[in-house]
Amino acid sequence: MNVLLDNFSLYGKGLLGTVELTVFASLLALVVGVVMAAFRVAPVGSLRVFGTVWVTVLRNTPLTLLFFAVLLGLPRFGIVLPFKIFAVLALGCYTSAFICEAVRSGINTVPVGQGEAARSLGMSFSRTLGDVVLPQAFRTVIPPVGSTLIALAKNSAIAGSFSVVELLGTYKTLNELGYSIVWSFVWIAVGYLIVTLTISALFNVLEKRWGVPR
Repeated sequence: MNVLLDNFSLYGKGLLGTVELTVFASLLALVVGVVMAAFRVAPVGSLRVFGTVWVTVLRNTPLTLLFFAVLLGLPRFGIVLPFKIFAVLALGCYTSAFICEAVRSGINTVPVGQGEAARSLGMSFSRTLGDVVLPQAFRTVIPPVGSTLIALAKNSAIAGSFSVVELLGTYKTLNELGYSIVWSFVWIAVGYLIVTLTISALFNVLEKRWGVPR
C-alpha cells in the first residue's frame, strides 16, 4: 500500500490522463466509425472506396507506427498541436476502423426490405440510414463496440511513450524513486481495471436496456 499512498497524486494524474484519452478518443472513434460505416454502404462508389481504404489501411497498421506517423509526421507539415491531441487523433482514428466494421455488421443484420420500404416512401439514403437502419443496427452492435472501446482504453498506454501523461507512464517515475517495480505495476493494473470495468458496466446497462434479446 505504501507505493500507492506515497504516490497517490502521481497515480491520480496518470489515471486522469488515461480516462481523458479514453473518453475523447472514444468519441472521435464513434463519430468517425459511424461515418465510415455509412460510406461503406453508400450508393456512391467513391465513398465506398474511401471507406474501404480507410478501414483496410488503419486495421493493418500497427498502432505504434500510427502514433509515430501522427505525433512526428504531422508537425513536419506545419500541424503543431499538444501531444495529447495527437494521441487522441491516433487512438481515435485507429479505433474508428474497428468501430466501422462493427457498425457495418450491424447494418447488414437489418432486413433489406426495411431500406427498400423507406426508399419507396421517397426517403433519401441519409434519412433511410439515420432514421430506419442505424437505430435498428445500434441494438446489435452494443457488445462489439463495448469490447472495442475497452481495447482502446488499454491501447492508450502507448501514449506514455510519447510524453503524454497517462497511467502506465507513472512506472518510470516510481522506478526512478526506487519503489518496487512489481507493486508499481500492480497498482497500475488496478487503475486499468477501474477504467475497463467501468466501460464494461456501462455497456452492460446499454445492452440490457436496448440490446437484442438472446
